[in-house]
Amino acid sequence: MSNTNNDMFKSTVLGHPSGLFVLFFTEMWERFSYYGMRALLVLFLVSAMGLGGWDWSPENALALYGTYTAMVYLTPILGGYIADKFMGYRKAVILGALIMTLGHGAMAIESNPIFLYIGIALLIIGNGFFKPNMTSIISHMYKDTPEKKDGAYTIFYMGVNAGAFLGIMLCGYLGETLGWSYGFGLAGIFMFFGMLQFYFAQKIFGEIGLKPKKTEDNAPKLEFEGDRLNPFTMLDKVMIFVSAAIGLTWIINDPLSKIGGVNMLMIGETDISNYFILTGVVVFLLLLISRIMRYPLVTKHRMIAIVLFAVFTVIFWASFEQAGGSMTLFAKDYTTRILTGSGATIFNIADIIITVVPIAIISWVLYKLFKQTFSKYALSNIFLATSFVLIWIIVIWKIDRNLKSSAYVVAYNQVETTSVGEDGEEVKSLAYVTNSTELAPDAVLVPGEVTIREPKKFKEASSIMLVDVDKGGDLRYLDKGKSAKVGKDLQIKASIIREKGKEVEIPASWFGILNSLFIIIFAPLFSKWWESKYNPSGASKYGIGLILLGIGFAALAFGAMGIEKGGAAVQVSMIWLVVAYLFHTLGELCLSPVALSYISKLVPGRMIALMFGIWYVAVAIGNKTAGKMGGMIEKIQEEHSLTFFFMIFTLVPVGLGLLAIALNPLFKKLMHGVR
Repeated sequence: MSNTNNDMFKSTVLGHPSGLFVLFFTEMWERFSYYGMRALLVLFLVSAMGLGGWDWSPENALALYGTYTAMVYLTPILGGYIADKFMGYRKAVILGALIMTLGHGAMAIESNPIFLYIGIALLIIGNGFFKPNMTSIISHMYKDTPEKKDGAYTIFYMGVNAGAFLGIMLCGYLGETLGWSYGFGLAGIFMFFGMLQFYFAQKIFGEIGLKPKKTEDNAPKLEFEGDRLNPFTMLDKVMIFVSAAIGLTWIINDPLSKIGGVNMLMIGETDISNYFILTGVVVFLLLLISRIMRYPLVTKHRMIAIVLFAVFTVIFWASFEQAGGSMTLFAKDYTTRILTGSGATIFNIADIIITVVPIAIISWVLYKLFKQTFSKYALSNIFLATSFVLIWIIVIWKIDRNLKSSAYVVAYNQVETTSVGEDGEEVKSLAYVTNSTELAPDAVLVPGEVTIREPKKFKEASSIMLVDVDKGGDLRYLDKGKSAKVGKDLQIKASIIREKGKEVEIPASWFGILNSLFIIIFAPLFSKWWESKYNPSGASKYGIGLILLGIGFAALAFGAMGIEKGGAAVQVSMIWLVVAYLFHTLGELCLSPVALSYISKLVPGRMIALMFGIWYVAVAIGNKTAGKMGGMIEKIQEEHSLTFFFMIFTLVPVGLGLLAIALNPLFKKLMHGVR
């Protein structure tokens, strides 16, 4: 006999059905693969060819990266629709996970460009099937217990961020220390484990997520009195096609014009890209408005509420996603990231705690799941346990490597050459002395020093090889394995001067794990808050989330007060970034998982996956806007200051947060009793 929704609550973990934690771990491994790959992609593209990278410019690398992330949030519309109408959620999840596994496998063969492009394409397609349907399964699981839905989505969101945390930390570490293929490959391995775990445990969901069944009259079941079907008209289909074609053309044209030199949106000497995408947005809005107006009153009002939530969602993500842009630049250029002596020791200890404690907590949740499900779903649990054993092995290896690392002062030489510029003045330039450099008797050598950090012992005066990773002065040690892959013209001759002892340079990307870490810590508290009698309304949650986001940027604005025009040498405490990420995370917990919950409550069940897809479109728009706004940081700093830049992201979210709270009565009216 198939499980009913109420039957699921007979087997619980932390007060929720065991099936929720099957989804938790499946989503965790998918996010591990996504964020693990994302942490490496741009670094790989801009890395020197001798190190296995493609030596692209940052502009070209970010063009491809931007197209990838945009497509990732757009394909769920199609995947959600197919699952709703034809496949069912469970088959869509399994198919999506399999396609993404193949995508990561292709990217692990990074020596051939065609495999990377194939891998990215497979990841985009697979994500479209996977992402909207995981959340749809949760929605149906809690159909009879809507009061627990907010808490369930918050716990599920912990899985999302646990995966992001582990993926950024481990895939990034392996990719940069051992090689790009190791990082890309590890992401694929855990996606494969996630697929197997879900596949062998899917019966835990009963009939939820199976292929949709048609009624005798071939019509979907209506959710409430007055609801009715709203078939797509020919005009609807035309507008869908036009808006989709415009959007895809614009997204693909960006990297194509930069990397391939082919601009499909160039008419004569005029680039019409901006006008082109604006037309697509207008067509999409007309489609959305026309369809909403044809629904019955209750459905119409609820969908209007979703659209209003979507507007606030765009604003939130346009600010929140500065984490991958302006905040990373702030960490790289203006934050003190090199720690020595006791500071380095304290950071290593803190890093160990930050790494081990979340994994230990997740392992405990895994144990609780084992107790409830191992007897019925042993194979699923075995695959899940195997993946965690591998995680612990990698973590222990990483900790051991970091503890063994020491800092060394290294000397190298550059050759000074003199040439005559266009204005007739002498221009001096420097070039590294490499294994291919032939020195003239009168060559002028300019000595230089750099600090390297390696988990091995070097003797003073011993010869080593360096490589300029980014061709911008980022010199790193080349071991024998990597030296064999690097041309002699890239092998910089160097020698050890002395050992400095313990020194840690915190990667600028490291701060990105703070968001996931804080979610793991605080998500259970928010889950309990949403289930208590003090549970705020949806509009209030959105408002609180936006205000907290603004407070985080206020911390950055205050921290940047000492940085003026031309103040690149100024370094400020990392505490401002930590505080910013803390408040950003608290804001995210008020908004992002809650948004998923409200979509599932406000639309008819037959449209859930499709509407999740629409929500991801709003997220995609927010991400694209974030990139555009973040790209203005240098211009705003030159004209005003960094403080002025971050104050924009303080005032706008806070103002809109207050507006959301003020509109709470309107939202209550539109939602017709939904809490």
